[in-house]
Amino acid sequence: MILTVTLNAAIDKTYSIDNFAIDRIHRPSSWEIAPGGKGINVARVYKELGGDAIATGFIGGHNGDFIVDGLRKEGIQHDFVRTGGESRVCIAIVDHTQRTQTEINEVGPIVTLEELDRLLLKFESLVQGMEYAVLSGSIPPGMPETIYRDLAAICTKYGVRCVLDASGEPLARGIEGRPYLVKPNIHELSTLLGRPVGTVEEAAEAAVKYIQTGIQVFIVTFGRDGAIAADSTGVYRAKTPVIQFVSAVGSGDSFISAFIFALQSGRPVSEALRLGTAAGAANAATYGAGFCKKDDILRLAEEVELCRLDEV
Repeated sequence: MILTVTLNAAIDKTYSIDNFAIDRIHRPSSWEIAPGGKGINVARVYKELGGDAIATGFIGGHNGDFIVDGLRKEGIQHDFVRTGGESRVCIAIVDHTQRTQTEINEVGPIVTLEELDRLLLKFESLVQGMEYAVLSGSIPPGMPETIYRDLAAICTKYGVRCVLDASGEPLARGIEGRPYLVKPNIHELSTLLGRPVGTVEEAAEAAVKYIQTGIQVFIVTFGRDGAIAADSTGVYRAKTPVIQFVSAVGSGDSFISAFIFALQSGRPVSEALRLGTAAGAANAATYGAGFCKKDDILRLAEEVELCRLDEV
């Protein structure tokens, strides 16, 4: 079983609007409204693949009630800490005609120190006995930027493999906790290093350096251009199969969920990269974050091009 942490859970609303433009009234041709946040998306895909996951983090207000009710209907196990504020709403507008995706993400409720203490206690009680704990997504206002480092330390205390998927300062500080696995995208890696990372080779060089610091697996994703994964055996690259693109929302979460599922099933990092890349692609071809199907993931995995990076 895995534990996922969503410190800034949300109601995800994805609207399909062709020729989206400002200063106009738009009526979506289709839409999806569901519980969201990166950790929740991870749990959703993990369950779809046949694994067991429990989601925790913060929820609040009427939006929090919607999130819990939605998770219950989906059959996703959950145990959240309540905040005094209202959970956020995140809106994605997908324009298939212009091939654009516009996202409007609220910042989330302010978290008090007392609520933070309850979250740390909740996490420590839940994480014991887990194989992986996934820490992912943005942090709400009032949350110390060291939170992922602190949660990673708790994972180390109980021998749980910690997976970190964040950005900005929370990512940088979280790495100080030496998580088992870290997964930035190419833009997040550039911010982390303080310089542009423009090529696969540059990303691979950075990944190897992080492996040398004690991180066991370091992944860099490139969107539709695939991903690389480094561990003690080397660096591997996967190229994304051709799909009919729908929306990228949740593709990174689907990737990490399938990657962990493969590792937990005893597969090597190279094959975990294959399944993760397939899940990211399957999600990008599906409306709604994390609603890709197992059959599509397995089918696309057969189409993923995989190689050692020195063979590119």
